[in-house]
Amino acid sequence: MQASEQHRNSNMYYQPLQQQIEAYCLPQYQTLNQQLYYHDGGHGTHFSTPSSSELYCTLESSSVGGSFTLYNSPSTVSFSPNGSPISQQDSQSYPPDQYHSPENTYGSPMSGSCITDDLSIFKHKLRELESVMFGPDSDNVDTYDSAISNGTNFASLETDSWRQTMVAISSKNLKQILISCAKAVSDNDLLMAQWLMDELRQMVSVSGDPIQRLGAYLLEGLVARLAASGSSIYKSLRCKEPESAELLSYMHILYEVCPYFKFGYMSANGAIAEAMKDEDRVHIIDFQIAQGSQWITLIQAFAARPGGPPHIRITGIDDSTSAYARGGGLHIVGRRLSKLAEQFKVPFEFHAAAISGCNVQLNNLGIRPGEALAVNFAFMLHHMPDESVSTQNHRDRLLRLVRSLSPKVVTLVEQESNTNTSAFFPRFLETLDYYTAMFESIDVTLPRDHKERINVEQHCLARDLVNIIACEGAERVERHELLGKWRSRFAMAGFTPYPLSSLVNSTIKKLLENYSSRYRLVERDGTLHLGWMNRDLVASCAWK
Repeated sequence: MQASEQHRNSNMYYQPLQQQIEAYCLPQYQTLNQQLYYHDGGHGTHFSTPSSSELYCTLESSSVGGSFTLYNSPSTVSFSPNGSPISQQDSQSYPPDQYHSPENTYGSPMSGSCITDDLSIFKHKLRELESVMFGPDSDNVDTYDSAISNGTNFASLETDSWRQTMVAISSKNLKQILISCAKAVSDNDLLMAQWLMDELRQMVSVSGDPIQRLGAYLLEGLVARLAASGSSIYKSLRCKEPESAELLSYMHILYEVCPYFKFGYMSANGAIAEAMKDEDRVHIIDFQIAQGSQWITLIQAFAARPGGPPHIRITGIDDSTSAYARGGGLHIVGRRLSKLAEQFKVPFEFHAAAISGCNVQLNNLGIRPGEALAVNFAFMLHHMPDESVSTQNHRDRLLRLVRSLSPKVVTLVEQESNTNTSAFFPRFLETLDYYTAMFESIDVTLPRDHKERINVEQHCLARDLVNIIACEGAERVERHELLGKWRSRFAMAGFTPYPLSSLVNSTIKKLLENYSSRYRLVERDGTLHLGWMNRDLVASCAWK
């Protein structure tokens, strides 16, 4: 007990108590707006929260209790679901894999205690402020605007922030409330963050409209950010994946309903086919081969090449998520592609490199003399830590390694988003903007009542989204950069641009005819950008 109290002020901890369930999920941050039990342990203030029956929709579909320590030096506030105070030692006792339900329980009436008095005072002041700002009718904001025009002193930034928050809550502006909540988290304003989370829980739903669905996962990210600390959070959030066949089917659905992956693969294949049109022996290194789907159309295209197909050798570098989804090692990919190549009478070899991109060295790549080399970085490089994460800087190291091989072409496909080195709050804003467009585009193609839509969004998108919001350091593996930054990295490594041909552009335009007219394709400086309405989402380019 003494040891636990010595560290009571050092971190925030979360202890889920539910048994493991199948899904990627997040810890629950218990609301303050429910029954609390007070205990003063000398080094901190502790109170516990029992679960209640009100349900809200997030990542999964069962209930869970949890404990959480709010850090606000020098005192500490701890919650547990069983009605007793917890020590920090207890709060660290969670297993390495965490499981969480999306429909958690909230809303018990508050009991009398000193903390409930504080919360009552807090909420009373909120009502007073609302009354001052909006008048007796909280929906009428003209009173506040009139007060400003008459010279009333509401000039402080803090008051303006309060006004924006109150207007957002009054008008049920989910997007603005998410932003205000993220700002409170960023400012370590834990009481405000908890209050706004309580509001958000009543508004988000994984089965609602795009902003409600996105809001559910963003809320989980904010909850998770407060519920754990530092680089330990991603491991504490990991949980059991769905069955491999199910995960593969979710990936396939997303691949079909959104053109982003097809756009990336087709544009990269077009650049490779153009560069290799006169070559007899072609070696392709794919740094994230996944299921190998990208190479099906390229093998077919080479089969139809005038003068006959070249000899193709593909080196596939693996990643653990893809290995899990396909239910086995790279031999599955090699067997599938070899069978396809045989069917189209294309000479083919497959070289498996079951190794993380961070660990790739020259001897893993199987380089042979006499082969024209193409290297493919499709949706992969943003997973490599750069100089802001590690002195090894694998992001630039891999580019220098590839440049030393003198490839004929290197293809890059990446999300057009800026989340690598951004501080938390601007990173949240960028993520909100990017994924709003992504979820809206899914909504057009995949009906809301589609039985697998929630699984597709949860397992193929939400995990990445939550990683961006909740994690820091080496545990934040989703680190996207804008094309301008990628250009700088490739240039520093010694590459020059390899403009994509007009044929690639026309092929992608034909592809987009099968999708919503709100998708747009733009070519700028030899690079293709695919976007949804006015937001660029994916960029594709080539280098030599």
